Amino acid sequence: MTTHHNPLRNTSRSAAAVSLAALLALTATACGDGGTTGSGDEGSGKGEITFWDNNGGVRTAVWQEIIKDFEGKNPDIKVKYVPVPSEDVQSKYDTAIAGGGLPDVGGIGAAYLANMVAQEALEPVGERLKASSLNGKLVPLMVDSVKTAGGRGDELYSVPTSASNGTLYYRTDLFKAANLQPPTTWKLFYEAAEKLTDAKNNKFGYTIRGGPGSIAQALDAAYGQSGITEFWNGDKTTVNDPKNVAALEKYVGLYKRTTPAADVNNDFKKMVSQWDTGTIGMLSHNLGSYTDHVKALGEEKFAGIPGPVGDDGVRVQVSNPVDGLGLFKGSKNKAAAWKFIEFAASHESNSKWNKSAGAMPANTEAAKDPWVNASEPTRLGAKTLTDGSTKLVQLPYYLPDWNKISKAENEPNFQKVLLGSMTSKDFLDTLAEQLNEAQAEWKEQSQK
Repeated sequence: MTTHHNPLRNTSRSAAAVSLAALLALTATACGDGGTTGSGDEGSGKGEITFWDNNGGVRTAVWQEIIKDFEGKNPDIKVKYVPVPSEDVQSKYDTAIAGGGLPDVGGIGAAYLANMVAQEALEPVGERLKASSLNGKLVPLMVDSVKTAGGRGDELYSVPTSASNGTLYYRTDLFKAANLQPPTTWKLFYEAAEKLTDAKNNKFGYTIRGGPGSIAQALDAAYGQSGITEFWNGDKTTVNDPKNVAALEKYVGLYKRTTPAADVNNDFKKMVSQWDTGTIGMLSHNLGSYTDHVKALGEEKFAGIPGPVGDDGVRVQVSNPVDGLGLFKGSKNKAAAWKFIEFAASHESNSKWNKSAGAMPANTEAAKDPWVNASEPTRLGAKTLTDGSTKLVQLPYYLPDWNKISKAENEPNFQKVLLGSMTSKDFLDTLAEQLNEAQAEWKEQSQK
C-alpha cells in the first residue's frame, strides 16, 4: 500500500477493523437450539433462542438492555443470554461445533470467522440481509471487510455491528507535569516512556501487553515503526522483515525498564485496570476501553490518539477485526434468531451498543448520531479509517488458522521474548514460517 487508500476496502487478502474483549465464564451446558452444524430449521419465529455474547462481562449490561428492548417488541420470543470471555470464545465455539450445543446467534469477530465458516457452522446471511430492513443501512466498507474475512468470495457469514481502531491513550495530567509533548510520533513515545518512569515509586511510562491478545499489539508496534505497509510480499509474509525485527526489538526493550514486570501476563482487562488505577503514562489498546477510562479518570486526565506516526510523517497501523453477529446453521429457530440479529443491528440498538463500547457503528444511521463526534478518540478513529491519513496493514483474518497461529502458537513465544529467552528475530521467523504455510494451504484450497 504505497498510496493513500481506504483501509477498510475489500481486498483479495484480508479484512479490516475491530475486536472488543471480555469476562465471565461459560458452562458446557449452556446450549441453544444450534446443536450441531446440521441444516437446522426456520422454526416458528417464536419461542426461545440462545445468544452467546463474545464480549461477556464488559458488554453484558448493554446486551441485557438490548435484549429487554427486543423482548418488549417481540413478546413471543425469549432470548437466553450467555456471556463468553473473548479470550475463550473461539475454543468454546470449536468445542460446541465438535460436540454439539451451539447457540442460535453468536457474536463473531472477523479474526475467527474464517475458521467457523471452514467448519460449516454458520448460515450464509447475504440473501436474508437483502430482504431485511437492514438492506442498504450497513457501512459498505464493514460489509466488504466481513465478506473478505469469511474467505468465501462475495458470501456474507456475519452481520457487521462495529469497528474499532488502535488507540494510544496517554495521561494528559502526567504529560503536563513532566512538560512532555503528546506522543504523536514514535520518537516522542519513547521519550515519554523513559521520562515518566520512576520504578522505585511504582511509576511507569508505558504498559505492554504480554498476556492474551499480545500478538496484534506487538505487530502494530513493529509495522508502525518500520513503515512497511503490506503484510504479504508475493506469497511470503513481511512480519520477519529486518525492519520489523529491529522495530520489535526496540519495543520489547521497554519491558520491565519502563513498564511493570507484571505486564508479561497482562491481558487487556488487567492492562486497562492497571492503567486506570495507577500512574502509568501510556497504554495501547483500542476504542473499546475508552468508556472505562472516562469512568476511572474523567475526561480531563487522559486523551486518546491513533498510533504514533513514523519519521516520514506517515502513520501505519495493523487492522482490527470487524465484530458482528452470526446465525448458526444448526439453529432450529432461524426465523426468530434472524429477527434478533436484525433488531440488534438496527439504528437504535446499534447506536446504544457502540456508544457503550466507544466503537464505530456499522449501521449508517447510528454512525451519524451526535455521540460519535462527541468522543475525541472515536472521532479521530473514524477519521483515521476514512480519510486516507493512515496506511493499514491488513492482517490475514481470512486464513482459517489465523487465530490459532496468532494466539495459541505464538502468545507463549512472545512472553519468552519479553523474558529474554527468545530473540525477536526467532519469534518473527517462527511466526512467518507458520503464516507462509497457512497461506499456501489456503491458496491451494481456494483453487480447488
